[in-house]
Amino acid sequence: MATVRSIEALAVSLPRATPYLGPLAEGERVNARGYVVRKGNRTIYPTADRSVIVKATASDGTVGWGETYGIVAPLATLAILRDVLAPVVEGRDPRDAMAIWQDLYDLMRVRGGASGFYGDALAGVDIALCDLAARIEGVPLAQWLGGARRERIPAYVSGLPKATLSERVAFAREWAAKGFDAFKYAAVVSHEGVVEEMQALRAALPRASLMVDLHWKYTAAEALALAHELAPYEPAFVEAPVAPEDIAGLAEVAAGSPVPVAAGEEWHNVYEAGWRLPLAKLAYVQPEIAHTGATQFLAIARHARQCGARIAPHATIGVGIFMAASLHASAALDDCAWHEYQHSVFDGNLAHVDTAMRCEAGFYTLPRGPGLGAVPRESLWAYRMDL
Repeated sequence: MATVRSIEALAVSLPRATPYLGPLAEGERVNARGYVVRKGNRTIYPTADRSVIVKATASDGTVGWGETYGIVAPLATLAILRDVLAPVVEGRDPRDAMAIWQDLYDLMRVRGGASGFYGDALAGVDIALCDLAARIEGVPLAQWLGGARRERIPAYVSGLPKATLSERVAFAREWAAKGFDAFKYAAVVSHEGVVEEMQALRAALPRASLMVDLHWKYTAAEALALAHELAPYEPAFVEAPVAPEDIAGLAEVAAGSPVPVAAGEEWHNVYEAGWRLPLAKLAYVQPEIAHTGATQFLAIARHARQCGARIAPHATIGVGIFMAASLHASAALDDCAWHEYQHSVFDGNLAHVDTAMRCEAGFYTLPRGPGLGAVPRESLWAYRMDL
């Protein structure tokens, strides 16, 4: 029986030409640490693609890979992985990934370790262990998670990172010409107006599925008023309408909105989902595997389905390792409406991953081979950060 010999972790920072979400607005600036605070929602974002990579090596030499959320202060997550989690996981059977996640969660549950950097660190270990277990058994991760129900996963284009509304509409049309029929724009950089952008996109793409990410910037009353203004343009959903801690507000918006409501990217585990579901009658739940890991991704998705929501997984900044895990986990679900496609992240960073995973003509192609079907290339390590 192979056991975990070691858990290693490192952070990477890959440069990008345009800041995440698009060009800087008036009054926004890049600070000395390479971050920008978006005025639209007062949230900090990096100007490089930062991520945390986890390597799990078994006693028989088999290697599994994980990746977790690292876009802000990735070295904090790295310290937790090295100092707290790795020594506890070593010697365990990677096939016990779900039990290991619970054991690691228990270490810090009474110290506020349910989410945040600690939850992200758990996610990275969980993905690496699941990859390792599947590789030891010689099967794709989707099969190890219970079996793939689909070979392709519908994708929506996320983000129109151009400076003006006319440029963003033209950019969406370019993607439509490539075979994509679903698009999401970001209210935080919708400087000409959220309703005006929806109206312009609907005029340009009359048959497309259109979504808008509200980035937690509204009160419940404001979000409901905005939803009523958007309703004539038939959006597929409005996402993250209120602050993450405003559970009552989320329930109010979900109950009163004339358009479907989506949420869940910031949830780390099924406990956090349980605080919100079934109070908030969401149309879509958006597990983000870089926060949840594979085991909690599935737990959240199953709980959401029991509450009547469809699943539309979220995808954040990364190099492609957690994306491979998210696609495998999505393939194992009984429902997957869409999977987010962060084209400005995914396409460029995929150069540093050995995989057959692709997103083309409106669909993701699942990685092939055992485990994730994705392995970091040597070129990635040139972008290493460290403590």
